[in-house]
Amino acid sequence: MLQIKNSELAVVLLDPVADRERQGSRYCWGGYIWQVNDHEGNPLFTGPEWPKPNPTAFNGQGLPESFRHRSRTGQPQTWKGNRGVALGIGELALDSKGEVEVTQPCNWTISNDGTNIVFLTGQIAGDYHYELQRTVSLDGRRLISSSRLKNLSSTPLSLEWFAHPFFALTDRLIEADVPSGTTLAENPGFLLQGNQLRSKRRFEHEKDGHMDFLHLPTDAVVDTTLTHPLLSSLTFSTDFAPSECVIWGNHATFSIEPYQRLSLASGEETSWTLRYGFGLRKA
Repeated sequence: MLQIKNSELAVVLLDPVADRERQGSRYCWGGYIWQVNDHEGNPLFTGPEWPKPNPTAFNGQGLPESFRHRSRTGQPQTWKGNRGVALGIGELALDSKGEVEVTQPCNWTISNDGTNIVFLTGQIAGDYHYELQRTVSLDGRRLISSSRLKNLSSTPLSLEWFAHPFFALTDRLIEADVPSGTTLAENPGFLLQGNQLRSKRRFEHEKDGHMDFLHLPTDAVVDTTLTHPLLSSLTFSTDFAPSECVIWGNHATFSIEPYQRLSLASGEETSWTLRYGFGLRKA
């Protein structure tokens, strides 16, 4: 695994080659934040199977991000027949059982100065040709994850991207402040009163959970403060207004998942950033 750190935090990232057994066809391999530890070595994020040390690649843990090769509803996005490409992962194919397999991983160039790590890849696969840069940086008690994507092919590139941060629960519950004007339909898992979102109940196991949709005000970015079992608070924000915002949780974790619909013309480039802020350790 790879690491950047300062006097406050240590960020552990998966190595796209050495940690391939932990990766799959869901999350971007470059810049995959596996864990963030405080200066005492305590892990600050979880995952759906937490605290299993080797969760399935589909579930993962920490702060993964994904360039979807199929939409959330299952529609092909970067596929031509039974061949596809997952940006930041590689070329894909369907095996004899119809399962997705990575047939040719993309190659990454990695530079690390100790507090900033940059992953760069460029891939040509079928009709697709793109360049992707992922940068993860530490600034005191802030963690910054940035992406830059350029379409180098002669045809448009259209797909979805989303982040899937796995926040830790406090006594198997979560509370979060969300932007004023946010709405949430009645559901069995979460309650929104004013701008405070919280769990309705404690989920009992990995398969016991709930997924729903936060409806943010028009053009609003994600800007939330969450409870944390070890810290006074934890903040999470985007510099873009998501196309939709999923929330999900089970017995071990809670996620706010901002989505973006990306559509890049030939030669077009786009970039975006996620920020995490870590409160002080509870007394």
